[in-house]
Amino acid sequence: QVQVMESGGGSVQAGGSLRLSCTAPGFTSNRCDMAWYRQAAGKQREWVSTVSSDDSTRYTDSVKGRFTISKDEAKDTVYLQMNSLKPEDTAMYSCKAWSGTIGSMACVTGGWGQGTQVTVSS
Repeated sequence: QVQVMESGGGSVQAGGSLRLSCTAPGFTSNRCDMAWYRQAAGKQREWVSTVSSDDSTRYTDSVKGRFTISKDEAKDTVYLQMNSLKPEDTAMYSCKAWSGTIGSMACVTGGWGQGTQVTVSS
């Protein structure tokens, strides 16, 4: 199982930056796609960004140009660099491994981490 642990959240003012980390031992060897999600209070969880096993990246429209997803395979860690933060980015951020096109089932069975809270004040 590829289990995840998120860190790096905090409180910042609008326009500020944060870098989130997701440590997921085994995601490289299992060729997982890795995704970030967020859930604001009272709202459903929404997908934010994905980095695939082939290094391709995708973003939801609301964060394009502001957020950057990356990975360090040597450390089995995925990052989400968040710049120009807005109050509407306030949420609990979580990462998740998925098997994608070539990953193993171990990617999926690890479940969700506890998340890391991001709060952006105006």
